[in-house]
Amino acid sequence: MASRIIPVLLAGGAGTRLWPVSRDALPKQFLPLVGDRSTYQQTLERVADRTLFPPPIVITGPDFHFFARRQAEEIGIDVTVVVEPLRRDSGPAIAAATTVARQRDPDAVVLALAADHVILDVEDFHAACRAGREAAEEGFIVTFGIRPSEPKTSYGYIRRGEALGPQGVSRVTAFVEKPDATTAARYVTEGYLWNSGNFLFRADVLLGEISRHSGEMSVAIEEAVAGATDDLGFLRLDPQAFARAPQISIDYAVMEKTDRAAVVEGRFRWSDIGSWDAILDIAPRDAAGNATYGETVAIDARNCVIHTDGRLATVVGVEDMVVVATTDAVLVTPRARAQDVKNLVSMLKAAQRPEATRHRRVHRPWGYYESIDMGERFQVKRIVVTPGGLLSLQKHHHRAEHWVVVRGTAEVTMGAEVTSVHENESVFIPIGTVHRLANRGRIPLELIEVQTGSYLGEDDIVRLDDVYNRR
Repeated sequence: MASRIIPVLLAGGAGTRLWPVSRDALPKQFLPLVGDRSTYQQTLERVADRTLFPPPIVITGPDFHFFARRQAEEIGIDVTVVVEPLRRDSGPAIAAATTVARQRDPDAVVLALAADHVILDVEDFHAACRAGREAAEEGFIVTFGIRPSEPKTSYGYIRRGEALGPQGVSRVTAFVEKPDATTAARYVTEGYLWNSGNFLFRADVLLGEISRHSGEMSVAIEEAVAGATDDLGFLRLDPQAFARAPQISIDYAVMEKTDRAAVVEGRFRWSDIGSWDAILDIAPRDAAGNATYGETVAIDARNCVIHTDGRLATVVGVEDMVVVATTDAVLVTPRARAQDVKNLVSMLKAAQRPEATRHRRVHRPWGYYESIDMGERFQVKRIVVTPGGLLSLQKHHHRAEHWVVVRGTAEVTMGAEVTSVHENESVFIPIGTVHRLANRGRIPLELIEVQTGSYLGEDDIVRLDDVYNRR
């Protein structure tokens, strides 16, 4: 009987080309860009067949580990979450997660998947995994190649060599970088495949190739996993050891150097959603070719991407445009210029615009808060605490807070006193008062917080106790 394939989900990227929806504070893999669930949740569901895959390993950064576990729990999937202390690209991330998988099973076959990709036709994807598993068990490092639908210049390409035993699997004779339009057209004619950046391999084979081609990374990751600690059910890699790993992709570290590279042709529809125009490749369209999300109205519009996360977005008489509206930013660009959004974000960061990196809605281990309004000496927030959520025991030096409960029941600690505050009731927290908010109920707790004072920054929080071990 063939062994099951351990899925590893890479969920630590940023995705700046999908601004203003995707930002550093909450990147695209955790957002519902196509359909009602995030691409991370869709990826988890794709590997939910327990006859083929055991529970997955997720590797992500220190800002998203609670969020990754919560989104998995929302769809009833158990995951092991590995926390990488800082971003080091896909090479160290895959190496660390593969080492963890090998601890689980010394003979593990691993499937490394980007959590921000969309793959349709799940049965065809599973068929490619089974074909690739045969080659992986024979010692090949298998990448998934996609038959091009057009000569795109935004993807890397793979040149196939001799066919191997499993159907649809070949040796790789060359990985080539993103080409110009003329070269891309030639690649399509000559049978090249798009490089999807997803991989299937035996754990011992990949780790051996990393040791062979990137010894510095190999040593650093071995030490990072050996020194990992359990933190509230998360596996937190040793930060000093992990920081010694070079920042490098798995393509540069291994795939372009190894003689074990193979490719399985995936006959499923795939997109890395690298920019807004890529949405049209995989999202449902209306009769005029528009892909829409949220409350939208389009008149005499064709082949547009229209995305809104709350407010009504309308377009009239346009073609091949991208229109994206969030609560604090609007993007309008021709589809042909969608790749330039990355440059726009760089400009916004250089100007220190908060919209470049942060959303108005900020997620925390206990739930989230959302900025509603602010002025020189006040700020209004909507706070939602999930059932069982517990904020830190804290105080503020420069601000007072007034909480009005609009849904659920709040457990409020003020000094030595603990009280329950119900719907339509309120409580005042004076400056300097030690306090805590908790939701002991079974439904989300929602309240409106009004802050007043001389300074309202998030760094005016003195945490005295925190169940989430936040640093």
